[in-house]
Amino acid sequence: GCVLVVSVIEQLAQWHNSTVKAAMERLCNYIPGKYQIIHHIIDREMNADVVCHSLKLCNQDPGQPLCHLYPPPKVRKHSPGLFYALAHAGQKRQIKSFMGFSSVCAFPLLANLCEKIKYVIRNKLPFEDFDGDKFSTFPTLRGYHWRGRDCNDKNTTVYPGRRPDNWDVKSDSNCNGIWGVDPKDGIPYEEKFCKGADSQGVVLLGDSAGAHFHIPPEWMTVTQMSAKSFANLPMAFTDELDWPQFSEITGFLNSTIGGWTDSLYLRLRRRNRCNHRDLQNISQNGMLTAYLSFSLARNQLLDNPAIVIYATIGNDVCNGNRDTLAHMTTPKEMLSNVVQALRYLDSRLPNGSHVILTGLVDGRFLWDNLHDRYHPLGQLNRDITYSQLYSFLDCLQVSPCSGWLTPNETLRNLTSERALQLSNVLKEIARSEKFANFDIFYMDFPLRQTAEEWHKMGGEPWQLIEPVDGFHPSQIAAALGTSITWQKALHEWPQVLGKENPFNDQIEAIFKDQGGH
Repeated sequence: GCVLVVSVIEQLAQWHNSTVKAAMERLCNYIPGKYQIIHHIIDREMNADVVCHSLKLCNQDPGQPLCHLYPPPKVRKHSPGLFYALAHAGQKRQIKSFMGFSSVCAFPLLANLCEKIKYVIRNKLPFEDFDGDKFSTFPTLRGYHWRGRDCNDKNTTVYPGRRPDNWDVKSDSNCNGIWGVDPKDGIPYEEKFCKGADSQGVVLLGDSAGAHFHIPPEWMTVTQMSAKSFANLPMAFTDELDWPQFSEITGFLNSTIGGWTDSLYLRLRRRNRCNHRDLQNISQNGMLTAYLSFSLARNQLLDNPAIVIYATIGNDVCNGNRDTLAHMTTPKEMLSNVVQALRYLDSRLPNGSHVILTGLVDGRFLWDNLHDRYHPLGQLNRDITYSQLYSFLDCLQVSPCSGWLTPNETLRNLTSERALQLSNVLKEIARSEKFANFDIFYMDFPLRQTAEEWHKMGGEPWQLIEPVDGFHPSQIAAALGTSITWQKALHEWPQVLGKENPFNDQIEAIFKDQGGH
């Protein structure tokens, strides 16, 4: 974190031909809120690695390699250490150790926010939920960016996805906006338009790809940086740097992070307007099949069926350990974890639901298409490639995937081989396992088809990958993936999507007449 921030400050000074102090003040003015940073340690001649070691925010543990993002500075022939010459200059300036502030949550300004974020990460439930029905009127902190928006947060029997209470004659019990009685014939709107319409919700159980992890590149690209670049920073942090509102499965807002939004939820909603707001994204950064902790909001007796997408596409083979192969999920563990999760779903999902198991991705795509390209931090001076970034993260043992983000081709191949083995486990589960309340299907992660489709549109493969982390699917990849998944379902499992509601146009017309409510 220190290396990234100091890199941005130094590049701001370079780009605007200013002092480091002026660059820091510029950055602080861009960022919402007031934060104090000691600036006199940073020297234009010191690279970010040296600065952060001088501040003791970075250190070299005994017996461990010295991790650096930039090429090491040239030092005296007999210097006792790689960073001695410049780090010693920092010590002469009597820089206080920052060890006490190594955790951002130590700052009083952030302590309360950190506690809220810890709560939602631990429980995967909305922080603001006054009636305890697992739905919220607040967008972030696992609120309606992640689940359909509650329309009455003071009544636990009112929430998205339930079957209408007495056809919603008097009020909207399922938050789809359809309630009341048609004065022309006395028939409740919900009964007239939604009875027998195969209404169903969509639920995602996934990892950071499903949650749609994204760090805006403009946060690190000084040539694009302005106050506007950081306007979404508070929202991003309270959503754990995830953007589920634009995601492939549960996206529902127009994308503000590039590309466009297309999602399974939006297509189900267009197919049947009665499905409005019936979505749940129960994904978490770093989630493995062994730790899928469910906070599913579904009542078998009161609620509509759901389509559940089960997609942990990489974390069972991805870790930051030096001996990465030894820490990957085995096929036997995968079988046990997934069957256990499916049994849980069978005890919670209403009858008539569907589960789609998604295979793991072939992550060799990442190195093949990014390793020699410049990272956003390296674009100004053409000095940091993705290969360098991957090596830096791997050295720190915080790589999102040591098995794929490596120059070791043998290791990349072995990681893909294990991913294929785990996908075959999922495929066999879909073929052989039976459950009382849902049928089950399998589909490969559509990376190859996505790349082919994007190529037809004139795009480049690297644009399908998040530019800052160099690991997750981009907004473009998410939108194209939706289209491919939908077409597969239409041709192979039409029963999963339900029938098209013939009253959609009438519903929309009434909404417009009533001002869109």
